[in-house]
Formats: sequence, C-alpha cells, structure tokens
Amino acid sequence: MSYTHVVIHPNARIGNNVKIDPFTMIHDNVEIGDGTWIGSNVTIFPGARIGKNCKIFPGSVISAVPQDLKFHGEETTAIIGDNTTVREFVTINRGTQALGKTEVGSDNLLMAYVHIAHDCIVGNHCILANGATLAGHITIQDYAIIGGLSAIHQFVQVGSHVMISGGSLVRKDVPPFVKAAHEPLSYVGINSVGLRRRGFSNDKIAEIQNIYRTIFVKGLSNSHALDVVQNEMSASPERDQILTFIRSSSRGIMKGYSRDED
Repeated sequence: MSYTHVVIHPNARIGNNVKIDPFTMIHDNVEIGDGTWIGSNVTIFPGARIGKNCKIFPGSVISAVPQDLKFHGEETTAIIGDNTTVREFVTINRGTQALGKTEVGSDNLLMAYVHIAHDCIVGNHCILANGATLAGHITIQDYAIIGGLSAIHQFVQVGSHVMISGGSLVRKDVPPFVKAAHEPLSYVGINSVGLRRRGFSNDKIAEIQNIYRTIFVKGLSNSHALDVVQNEMSASPERDQILTFIRSSSRGIMKGYSRDED
C-alpha cells in the first residue's frame, strides 16, 4: 500500500488494510494491526502495539516516553487492544521499568484530550470522556466510565462497572459497580442503569445495593462492614469481587455518602 506524505520507519510492522492519512509519522519498533485507521498528524513512537480495527484520530501521540524522571530509556511498550477508538489529541505514554508497559484494552473509547500516563492498565469496554487524566500506575477495570475533566491520582484503582462524575478528583480507590461524585469523591449509589444495560438481573442489582448499603451507608467502620458482608450475606461472584477489591486496596477506598442512593 502506498502512503502519501506519511513517514513510516522501514522496521515498523503494518498489518493488512491499514489506512494512514497524510502527515503522520510511524517510528521504529511499532506494530499496527489489520484494518486500523490512523488519522493525520498522528505520531506513533517506538514501543507502540496497536491492535486490529482501531481508529486513531488526528493529533494523537502514542507511546511517547514517560513523563517520569526515573525513566532512563529502558525498552517498554504502549499497548492498545482491538476495536478501540482514540479521539483527537489523546496522549498515551509507554511504561517504565516498574511495569514495562502501559496497556489499554479492547473496545474502548478514549475521547479527545485524554491522557494516560506510564504503567497504567485500562481494561475493556471503558469510556474515558474528554480531558480525563490518568497519572502513573493506575488500573481501570472493565466497563468503567470516567467523566470528562476528571483527574485520577497515581496508583489509584477503579473497579469494573464504575461511573465517575465529570470533573472529579479521584484520590482513593473506587470499588466495583458504584457511582462516585462530589468533593471529596463519595459513594452516591450503584451504577444500576449501567448494570441493567449489561444484563444484570434486578435481583443481582438489589444484592449489590444491599452490600454497599452495609459498607457505605450504615456508618460502620470498613473492617466491621466487610465482616458483616462476609458473614451475613450469601456468597456470590459479585460479593467476593467487592470484598477482594476493598481488602486489597492500598490507598483506601473513597468515603461513604448517605444521600442520593439508587
């Protein structure tokens, strides 16, 4: 395939049916999967691994070196899975020796001006709205939605099926299935609309809601609340996922909030 006004390093590996618009630069040690489209004025630095059928919009910069003074040029990667859309002026930095990679999974939407720093892991089916900013070493689990202009502190973990309000400052871990808003960031209910859209039954949603009432609404300490959930509520994958997430949190979880619960 002929690319006009495009600079592609001869060692870059470009899949079949890849379309690259003018004034884009593809560096050495880059892999781009079949069917992907790269818009104009995109820069893809060494270490990029881009999957199949992705869309990279103009102005994006993929796999630039980390903005980390501890980085000393080690060979690392920035990975994007299949069917992910990267909108205008998104920046995804590659990893450091701490993890060796920054990874964005499949079927994600990264809206304009999103920044994903070094050593972040973003799961599948996530939406990061315009201007959302991830510091280093953050984990975002599957089906999470991060509101526009939100800023997430380094080493924070965000659980699956979470919805975080736009403009949030996320300093603590956000456990699975919840909605988070206010300042400081607080529990405001479970993400019941999102869960229904993804096939969770009404009984399952009620179970998750009861777990979080115990954890966030009843005024118990975290350790006491977790013991109550463990000992008094029936075991299920969702219950165990919540317990494991909170017990393994190194930064601690966001605060409870007693109003606006769904």
